[in-house]
Amino acid sequence: MKKNLVLFAIIFLSICIGYLLGSEKEILMSDQQDSWSMNRLERLLQYINNDYVEEIDTDSLVVEVIEDIVNRLDPHSVYIPARHRQSIAENMQGNFYGIGVSFLMFKDSVTIVRVLVGGPSKAAGLLAGDRILIADEDTLFQKNYSNEKIVQTLKGRPGTSVDLTIYRKSEDKIFQLEIKRGKVPLPSVDSYYMIDKNVGYLKINRFSQTTYNEFDLTLNDLISQGMKKMILDLRDNPGGYLHPAIQISNAVLQKDQTIVITKSNMGEEEKSMAEGNGNFQEGDLIVLVNGQSASASEIVAGAVQDNDRGWIIGRRTFGKGLVQQQMPLGGGDAVRLTIAKYFTPTGRSIQKPYNGDRKAYDQDLSNRYHNGEIADAKKIPVTDSLAYKTPEGRTVFGGGGITPDFYISNKNTEQEELDSLILNSNMMNNFVFEELDNNRRKFNGLDLDDLLEGKFEELLPWHDLFVKYCAEREVEITIEALQTLKAVKAYLGLQLFGENTFNQIKNQDDLFLETAISTLDSLSQTN
Repeated sequence: MKKNLVLFAIIFLSICIGYLLGSEKEILMSDQQDSWSMNRLERLLQYINNDYVEEIDTDSLVVEVIEDIVNRLDPHSVYIPARHRQSIAENMQGNFYGIGVSFLMFKDSVTIVRVLVGGPSKAAGLLAGDRILIADEDTLFQKNYSNEKIVQTLKGRPGTSVDLTIYRKSEDKIFQLEIKRGKVPLPSVDSYYMIDKNVGYLKINRFSQTTYNEFDLTLNDLISQGMKKMILDLRDNPGGYLHPAIQISNAVLQKDQTIVITKSNMGEEEKSMAEGNGNFQEGDLIVLVNGQSASASEIVAGAVQDNDRGWIIGRRTFGKGLVQQQMPLGGGDAVRLTIAKYFTPTGRSIQKPYNGDRKAYDQDLSNRYHNGEIADAKKIPVTDSLAYKTPEGRTVFGGGGITPDFYISNKNTEQEELDSLILNSNMMNNFVFEELDNNRRKFNGLDLDDLLEGKFEELLPWHDLFVKYCAEREVEITIEALQTLKAVKAYLGLQLFGENTFNQIKNQDDLFLETAISTLDSLSQTN
């Protein structure tokens, strides 16, 4: 039986590779031959379904073969099963339809951590800490449902209603609430604010359909507040759509400056040029990046660096210079195929090397720690043949991400790095929520100014509680109380006041941001 399955897989693989990759021979085939090839595949599947001696799940087998084909291409071509398409689409369209809450399973109950701004739950009066016991007669507590199951229950078509039974712990009461599902924004501009009277800060977490509109609104707001210099934070931004990256680059570049060059598999080249109608073409500009800044983030950073428009600060970016297009496969499934490569304005490819070993490719970021690159910029691999010159004569390199103009090294030990990850993880977020949930009355009078001034510190013995919390979960952590308090302050800001407060607190004493501010100060002195 195993031999038969392997044989089928080989036959199916050979047909699909020819169909997907479009070899020279296939291009010359007639429509009749194309139809004949597909008929062979359909006939084979029909034989297996009707006549094969063993019962075979052909759908599952086809999925395995498709995944194998796609995995043989490049690291960024992926198969997307139907069950994942909706969540991916929602993330990239910048909104979804549901009730608008962030939740976690806490002691077998669906517990609201945050009520999302702009969603139906906010208008309906749901509060952080409320438990959703029943949704449309579906009991949710003590069921150990997966998050995916709960999301499916709470989401739905716009305008449809869901009947909820809510337990409000702060008032020790149970009540019924009907909420009409509606559009819930998924902002891609995490936060923006004025650092001082001249310097504005703007952080983008991904490039979705709504990103440029969000960016444009916040940019104009910052300009109206007096912004003359901008820090654009693209750290941990994995990219997304190409078009908003071009639009944002256009906002800061002069007319006819090149933004990005794309080259298709047929060798066709297309240049995207700035139109000269951007709102921030003159002010000083800093772009913050790190190893998780990828794709569209690298397009923006490359356009700024290659046109000598501003300074890049941080660490070498991910190195993704490939463009994908999503294509339907039928049955709700899709494949995202690499269809082109992009190059920065000077002509450099920033796609890092890939030799067919996907595992090694995926481990590249962690390897940067082991080979010493994170601690020392001199360890960044450089190929002299991939050196390019910007208009003002700066040397920039292709072959693996955007290397910053000002490098932020990190000489942490592995334990210090682990501690930092824990302090910035869901573990800290959940810890803060539990303490809030157990002591919510203590926080009723805590306003934003109180939080920023540190008045939360006296409410609970935060450090001791967190060390105990980690020990109970057999997590080893060796941190000082000041580190704990800063992380607690940030996540209190997130849960009580939202993303903007969270990022403002996280940015306090942030070396990337401090370097950006000092760089802007030095630019002012030389201008």
